[in-house]
Formats: sequence, structure tokens, C-alpha cells
Amino acid sequence: MHLLTVEVLLVVFLASLVRAVFGFGEALIAVPLLALILPIQIAVPLAVLLSIVIAGVVVIQDWNKIHLRSTAWLLLPTFAGIPVGIWLLRFAHQDLLKIALAAVILLFSSYSLIGRRPLRLERDSHGWLLGCGFLAGVLGGAYGMNGPPLVVYGAMRRWSPQHFRATLQAYFLPASAIGIAGYALSGLWTRPVTHYFFISLITAIPATLLGGVINKRLHGDAFLRYVYIGLICLALGLLAQVFNHHA
Repeated sequence: MHLLTVEVLLVVFLASLVRAVFGFGEALIAVPLLALILPIQIAVPLAVLLSIVIAGVVVIQDWNKIHLRSTAWLLLPTFAGIPVGIWLLRFAHQDLLKIALAAVILLFSSYSLIGRRPLRLERDSHGWLLGCGFLAGVLGGAYGMNGPPLVVYGAMRRWSPQHFRATLQAYFLPASAIGIAGYALSGLWTRPVTHYFFISLITAIPATLLGGVINKRLHGDAFLRYVYIGLICLALGLLAQVFNHHA
């Protein structure tokens, strides 16, 4: 097997496992690492196609654990936020946006880890749902990174690890499908993308199934700590992108 193929399979396995266990985070692993070995025009659509597969497998496995009403309220404002994100991508200062986003995530996650009374929602809040959904759309349009606002909302609602993972995948499935449709219309879904996508299924599907087993062994407070640590890693990854850009 060609070395490049092995490298792609290893990256996909790691990213898919993280996504399947926690429900988010694979984009920050998959896109930068794949971009080291593949053209970015292949890496990004490939990551989105894999996102659809992982979300589809999880939704089929755990459809009865999805908070359908929360998912719908998060998706609707996302569609309004995506054009704003695309506009920011075209006209705003990218590094300043990434630094601001990283700062907000770091403050929230650090406070939730060490604060005596972390933010908590006892029931669904339409205001929070609309706000987090819209911000997720903005971040998706600008960076292809819808996850952080959704993770923040799920953490405040104290969803169980299983509900957390399933609900986020019910959101990511249509959101990623819309994203890949955009890539197809713009000519970015090419033959090499399809080639590496089918090869990647060799490790993506087993990693997703393994992640489901691990997810079921996680519980409440410990899971939330992992979620906040994951958010901090996302924020640090954004800052690393900024600093590497200027290095």
C-alpha cells in the first residue's frame, strides 16, 4: 500500500474516533493533518464527506437519543448564519476573527472547568438555541467549524454523553450535506476527492463503531470535563493557525 494512502488512513482513523466518542472535534484534526499530505482543495471536501458518513452511522445507531426539538431549533438559524460567515470569510480580517473566537471559547471552557457555579440550563432556551445555531452557521460559513457553539449549548444543558453525541450528529448530517452540495456546485468535489473518500471508509467506519463503544462507557461529569478540554484544544488550534500563518 502506498505510503500516502497509509497516512490518509491513519489521520482518518484518529479524526473519526474523536468525532465518534465526543460528537465533535474531527475537523480540527482531519483538515490540518490531511492538508499536510494532500492539496487543501481535496482535504476539506474529503473531511466534509467523512463527516456525513460518521453522522449517518451515529444517527442510525442512536436515533432514539436525539433531542429532535433542540436539533431543529439549532438548524434553522444556522441557515441564516452561513451567508454571514461567507461574507466574513471574504471581507473580514481572518486572524482577528480567529483570535476573538479562541478567546471566547477559552474563557467559557476555563470558567466551566474551574468555576464554582458553571453555567447551566435546566430546560431548552429558545434564545440560547437561536443564538448558538446562528453562531454555528457563521462559523461554518467562515471556517467550516460549526461545532463550538453547539458543544457549548449541549454542555450547559448537561446532556448525557449518548444524547450529546447523537444530537450533534443529527445537526451535522444535514449541515454537512448542504456543505458538500456547495462544494459539488463549485467544482471542488473532484475525482481525487471521491478516490480518497472510498479509501478512507476502510478506517472511518471501524473508528466510528469503536467510538460508539467508548462513548457508552463515559458518564456525566467526567464526560463534561473531556468536552471542555476538547473545546480548549479547539481554541488553541485556532491560535496555532494564526501564529503559523505569521511564522
